[in-house]
Formats: sequence, C-alpha cells, structure tokens
Amino acid sequence: MTVVKSTLPEEALGVTGTALQDTLVDLLGLSLVGKQAHWNVVGPRFRSIHLQLDEVVATARGHSDTVAERASALGVPPDGRPETIAASFALPGTKDGWLRDTEVVELMVSALETAVGRLRERIDATEKADPVTQDLLITITADLEKQRWMFQAENQPHDDASS
Repeated sequence: MTVVKSTLPEEALGVTGTALQDTLVDLLGLSLVGKQAHWNVVGPRFRSIHLQLDEVVATARGHSDTVAERASALGVPPDGRPETIAASFALPGTKDGWLRDTEVVELMVSALETAVGRLRERIDATEKADPVTQDLLITITADLEKQRWMFQAENQPHDDASS
C-alpha cells in the first residue's frame, strides 16, 4: 500500500530512502549508546561528561525525528523499531557495566567519528538524487562533528595545552 507518493524519480528515491533509513538507524543507535554511557559513567569528570552525553542524545533524537519525517514526506516509511536498530546498527557501542569517564570520551569520539564518516558517504550519494536530503545530512554532520570535537577535547593531557 502506497500512502504517500514521492516527488522524486524512482531511482533517486531508492538512493535517498536508503540514505535516510541508514541515517535513522545510526542516530537512534547513537542516542541509545549515549544514554547507556550517561547512566554508567564514573570518574572525576562524571558530571560534565554526564551532561555532555545528554546533549548528544538530544541532538541525535532531534535529528532522528527530522530524518524520519523527511523519509515519510518522500513516501518512504521510516523504520525505527528496536529489532531494526539491533539488526543493522554499525557504530561502536558500550560495554556492560560501569564506564570510566576516559573510556566514555574515547567511545563517543569513535562513535561520532564513525557516524560522521557514514554521513559523508550519504552526502555524496544524495548530491544528485535529492539535494534537499543532502542538505539535511550536511546539517546533521555539522552537529555531530561539533559533538565529536567537544568530546575529543575532553581527553587532551594538560601538558599539551601549550603545544
């Protein structure tokens, strides 16, 4: 049953729909990784990292809604079911139990870096297929790069500050 008809040609819709669905999975998974780390972080920087994780979660959740609505607007039903996320999530995830603050920072840098790399591939793929979706993916990439930068700055040694 087709409820919403796309304004995109079929081939462009396939490329765009895949890019949006894969981005939705990455964002929903990233929000879960961030929340899991948020609940289990320990260490001297607990509070600042705990709060920073909430920023990542809010960013990922906000963008996931926008991505899902873009897919819907194009006639592609978004799939954010838990089993879909579990089956196709490809970003680094948390280990079980308590997580040292330094581990959380490394995890988030890695997860965000992977997400950004995957988004950049989708930006290239949607350039001709759908510039509107490409623009959305560019915006998401900028926000995730900002979060990655903020986490990366957390683990810099004090003696490197003057270098």
